[in-house]
Amino acid sequence: MNTQPTITDLKNLTQEQLVRFVESQGQPSFRGRQLLAWIYKPGITDFAQMTDLAKEFRAVLAHSATMSRFDDFRVECSQDGAVKFAFLLADGRMIESVLIPEEDRNTLCVSSQVGCAMGCGFCLTGTMGFIRNLSTAEIVNQVCAVRDWALTHDRSPLTNLVFMGMGEPLANLDHLLDAISIFTEQRGLDFSNRRITVSTCGLVPQIKKLGDLTDVNLAVSLHAADDVIRSRLMPINNRYPIAELIETCRGYRQKRRKRIMFEYTLLAAINDSDNDAERLAALLKGVPCKINLLAVNPAGNPAFRSPDPARILRFQHILRNRGYTVFIRQSRGSDIDAACGQLAGKWWEEAKKDEADGRADEGGAKPSITL
Repeated sequence: MNTQPTITDLKNLTQEQLVRFVESQGQPSFRGRQLLAWIYKPGITDFAQMTDLAKEFRAVLAHSATMSRFDDFRVECSQDGAVKFAFLLADGRMIESVLIPEEDRNTLCVSSQVGCAMGCGFCLTGTMGFIRNLSTAEIVNQVCAVRDWALTHDRSPLTNLVFMGMGEPLANLDHLLDAISIFTEQRGLDFSNRRITVSTCGLVPQIKKLGDLTDVNLAVSLHAADDVIRSRLMPINNRYPIAELIETCRGYRQKRRKRIMFEYTLLAAINDSDNDAERLAALLKGVPCKINLLAVNPAGNPAFRSPDPARILRFQHILRNRGYTVFIRQSRGSDIDAACGQLAGKWWEEAKKDEADGRADEGGAKPSITL
């Protein structure tokens, strides 16, 4: 019986894994390091371009390996400068990433899952439910595609990565760690650890593991200072209540002078009172941290309202008076559904529906989407 040869996507492999792969092909270990450097050079799409590899080895790679990439994707630009990218995956699912240009940095908001199982009440992605984890390659290829797009569109290069897109990054920890390894390896994409931030809704065991195995920045989506409100907003709090989460953050392993970023979405008449600010200040006492305040985006759930600007400033003022560094983060890209909590792969779902409607009289043929 004929069997198809196993094809290895090299974008799924860290440097250490690439070394093991080339050794399995009868090659010396240094070939793995050479491969890593070639794979992540802009414009490299074919093994024939890897001129310092033996021709025979390149022929072997052509039959045993591939370098996946997002060639076709949809781009939409916001009036405020944010750019949303929609990437069609091999199984027909779609994920979205957002490029956020600022004066001193160019940040890409990266997705880690298709959908999300966490069910946070104000997040549109959560309404999709959980579909699947992204592979290492699917995480890495978002960054590669946006980097190459920026190069060909006269944009500034990427400087920062934040895992705040679709999904809960720490629920896909193994692939996240491999992607971080590729991002930070000098022969890979050569990002500094301090330029990468991983956000979580509060998966306590995985937070500990992230701190033990990486030196990236940690952001924690907190959104309330007591269990009753937080459990209403974020079901994960029933599993890992606030006291356990904050104790884990207090002991989080990080370099000197690094601080955890606590994300706090303000919802009118729910978590934005003076008392809420005072409780938050008391809760975070002794935790090296910064606080990001963000008015809720009603697109996630119209039942929630944003506080008025004076209330937001008052909340910030109370925290600053207690000695905290507090920023008010402006939501970007709302006109293209790219703001916080809005990513949901909507283009793909709408395109499938439109195509299906248009083909209904043709026997219900499977839609073919070109991005």
